[in-house]
Formats: sequence, structure tokens, C-alpha cells
Amino acid sequence: MDDLHPNCVRINAILAEAGLPGRVRILPEAAPTAVAAAEQIGCSVGAIANSLVFASAENEPILVLASGAHRVNTTAVASYLGTATLKRATPEFVRAATGQVIGGVAPIGHPAPLRTLLDVDLAQYDEVWAAGGIAHAVFAIEYGQLLKLTAAEAIEIS
Repeated sequence: MDDLHPNCVRINAILAEAGLPGRVRILPEAAPTAVAAAEQIGCSVGAIANSLVFASAENEPILVLASGAHRVNTTAVASYLGTATLKRATPEFVRAATGQVIGGVAPIGHPAPLRTLLDVDLAQYDEVWAAGGIAHAVFAIEYGQLLKLTAAEAIEIS
């Protein structure tokens, strides 16, 4: 494990500190999309928790953990948040907010806590898979554990 990327080490430490059994798994190929991750893991694309960073009208980072089977309804989510608009963040904005790059953003391990929304449709899966801090890394976690670990707000996002 000494050769793990520092982001993966950070994710593993957070999971261990929370008493959770999951650990980062390195995939043979990068998995920058839910489809690519699901194919390598061997799970339903809906069980992938995509970490999508958006910028509110006030330029606040918002992390949406969306089922890989869904697109985020940005109008509805913006309304829920009480912001005029919600737009996909630039790669630079994502890196500044999360310390990670698009395609590998984990739901945890950021420099500071982010307001996080969790897709309620992920609750139907016994385990969901989230990015582990780099495009080649994932980890499994139960929905309830992810909700608690991220202090997320569970909402319908699609």
C-alpha cells in the first residue's frame, strides 16, 4: 500500500478512522466515467456514485453524488439549494475545491468540507462504488455509510 497515490492513502485513512471496511481498489484502467467504472468493477452503472462538482451562482462548490444511471437536473437542484444557477465546475475549480482532478474525485478527503447532495436512488443498491481520489481508484461503501460519512443531504437529483 506504500505505493498508493496520496489521495488514495487519504481516502483509506478516512474509511479506517470511520471504522468502515471498504478500502481503495486500484483498477487496471482509468475509469473517468460511470460506464467505464461499472464495466471494470462488474456492477450496475446505477451503483456508481459519480462525484460531480458544480458551482452555485455564489461560486460555492457543491458536490453531487449522483447515480451513474442519472443526469443531474441542475434546475431542480439549484432550486433545492436556493441558488439562481448551478453550473458544472471547471477543472481548476474542482481541483481547488477537492484537491483532486475530474474523473477521480472522491466523495471524501477534500481540503475543507463541501456541501454534498446524495442521490436517493443509490439507496437501492447493497453497495455503491465511489471514486478513490484518482481515475484508477474506487471503493465500495453502503449507502447509509456514505450518507453519514459525507454529511450529505439525500435528495432526488434527476
